[in-house]
Amino acid sequence: MSRNNQRRGALVAQRETAQARKPAPARAAKGKAPAHKKRKPPAGGGNVITRFFRAIFRMVWRIVWGVVWRTTAVVAAILAVATFYFHSTLPDLSELLDGRARGSVTMMDIDGQVFAWRGDSFGGAITADTVSPHLKNAIVAVEDRRFYNHFGVSPRGIAGAIRANTAAGRGAFSGAGGSTITQQVAKLLCLGVPFDPDEWASEAAYEADCRRGTVWRKLQELPYAFALEAKFSKDEILTIYMNRAFLGAGSRGFEAAARRYFGRSANEVSAPEAAMLAGLLVAPSYYAPTRNLERAQRRANVVINLMAEQGFLTDYEIAEARAHPATLSESARQPRGGYFADWLMSSAPSYLTHQTTEDVLIRTTFDPRIQAAAEEALEYVFETRVRSGSEAEAAIIVMSADGAVRAVVGGRENAIGGFNRAIQAQRQTGSAFKPFVYAAALENGFQPFDMVEDAPLTLHIPGSGAWSPRNYTNEFKGMVTLTEALAHSLNIPAVRVSEAMGREQVRNVANRFGIRSELADGPALALGSSESSLLDMTAAYAGILNGGSAVRPYGMTDLRLLGDHEPLMGRPGGLGDRVVSEETARALTWMMHQVVETGTGGRAKLNGWQVAGKTGTTQAARDAWFLGFTAEYVTGVWMGYDDNSPLTGVTGGGLPATIWAETMTRVHRGLEPRPLPMEEPVAPEWDAPVTDRGAEGGTRSGAPERGSAIEDAIRGVLGGIFGN
Repeated sequence: MSRNNQRRGALVAQRETAQARKPAPARAAKGKAPAHKKRKPPAGGGNVITRFFRAIFRMVWRIVWGVVWRTTAVVAAILAVATFYFHSTLPDLSELLDGRARGSVTMMDIDGQVFAWRGDSFGGAITADTVSPHLKNAIVAVEDRRFYNHFGVSPRGIAGAIRANTAAGRGAFSGAGGSTITQQVAKLLCLGVPFDPDEWASEAAYEADCRRGTVWRKLQELPYAFALEAKFSKDEILTIYMNRAFLGAGSRGFEAAARRYFGRSANEVSAPEAAMLAGLLVAPSYYAPTRNLERAQRRANVVINLMAEQGFLTDYEIAEARAHPATLSESARQPRGGYFADWLMSSAPSYLTHQTTEDVLIRTTFDPRIQAAAEEALEYVFETRVRSGSEAEAAIIVMSADGAVRAVVGGRENAIGGFNRAIQAQRQTGSAFKPFVYAAALENGFQPFDMVEDAPLTLHIPGSGAWSPRNYTNEFKGMVTLTEALAHSLNIPAVRVSEAMGREQVRNVANRFGIRSELADGPALALGSSESSLLDMTAAYAGILNGGSAVRPYGMTDLRLLGDHEPLMGRPGGLGDRVVSEETARALTWMMHQVVETGTGGRAKLNGWQVAGKTGTTQAARDAWFLGFTAEYVTGVWMGYDDNSPLTGVTGGGLPATIWAETMTRVHRGLEPRPLPMEEPVAPEWDAPVTDRGAEGGTRSGAPERGSAIEDAIRGVLGGIFGN
């Protein structure tokens, strides 16, 4: 007890001691307030101003936070609803791979090789699972390196794009967009809005609207991108992208582009080729290798560097890709037949060409070897025979005797969709028309050695007055044979023969041979005052070669839908009705052979081959022609200015004949010469030398009666018409 008492006492003593140390508060007198009583400071401390602004801040924060979380909730709800809506409208994967509004036209040459495409070429569906791994990696490296890690939208990428655009002085959403591959697929699908030809002027206008980079468009892309990510796997989204992306030269999808540029499937492309294809995505037309290969290779090298940075290539593959950049295939490097393809597109039904919604395959008569020969010949002549900087143009057509067109050169520049002078230009034919005048005479019983007078002639044309044709040399040769008149392209004899036969008969022969343009009514008809296309003129000459039957020029042998075995249409040949007898055609061919052998067409001679042809030069030399044929091919050449300006120092027997000879020399390489289908007439014997027969012409030894009768008949007819 004493111990407990001692402890209790100690504690009391300590408490008392502590209390003793604490000063006792002074007591105030009763009824008076304490002199120094301190107020308890409010929570938070600070003066009145601080507390006021603190309260304002708390109130604003509560308002802002309330607005933010409510707005976020509303936006999230809208996004969720929109995402659900888009998800419900997305079709199956197979329906999204070919997004073209129209089909393509693929043209094959005589060897079964593709030489031209028109429209949007698809090439067939590919998948991310089967495509070349290099191509898959290249696309991800250049377009969206975080593709497999994000949920459809990359905030980091968008922020970086906005920063880059504003730094470059552009609008926040102008230029770099920071879009993921998923967002780009949303653009390619146009957010599910299909192309409506009634609403859009063209598919190009529709696609331009789909690619707009406005804020509203970006906001619309978000739920659609989320829907895509919810509906499809990453590889399926990449598959849609690889099949729908436009990659230049009419190529939709990487399969079409790989075949267009490299002649192989997208499943087989190498690393350099994959880099070049992926590099097209930023600007397909600008970086297309068919437009500028070096520029495309530089862009591909940038993609190679990106692939290297992201570990998609080994050191050896990087070195190989840089040392051996991708190059174009042979067909892509040397495109041929653009004018030929344009002609087919304009001549075939539009619902199967320009307006087709199906993929169409056309087998043609096009021969790339002959096309190359014509293009090389034209280039060679202009480089070696024409002054530098000349704007003169030329056109060439090569065809077979049945009208099968083998090559078309519509101008010096092979521009797709450009003006095709071989098909579209209607120009005066000049003396190239004269064979049809003499065809009418031969068909009426006259012979190549019958005589016609080359002397001054004046015709009185009602409503126009007197008209006096002149020869190119302003000289007169007196009495000449029909063959001499044609060989030396004498104008006055041609007019005399035309008037003797009757202009209507001459027009009829020309029309039936295929000159479809409206021919002149006056006597200048015989001198080629009417207009025609090079295609029609060449086809008419083919009618002479084939023995006198008209031909309709054609370039399509059959047309079918891609994948079908039966053609929708086709043509086995172009031979038509007979125009003149075979005897007439053979005699006319011999006369035209003399044009090359002894007349104005001497520059068209070919080593080892017989050639028949005719020169043509129009008034003031605005047009110059040479058309001719061997036993194998018919070729027509036209030369002139697009604005119809006169040529300087050019006639049909000059540069056009030279172009013709250069073309046909190349065309006939490796072919065994064959004789022309012609028959040389029996030449009459004259009492006096041919050079001395003058205006009277002499008489035929052994057949004076017939010779005199024919001459008298011509003189009688012409005298009655012309009053001579």
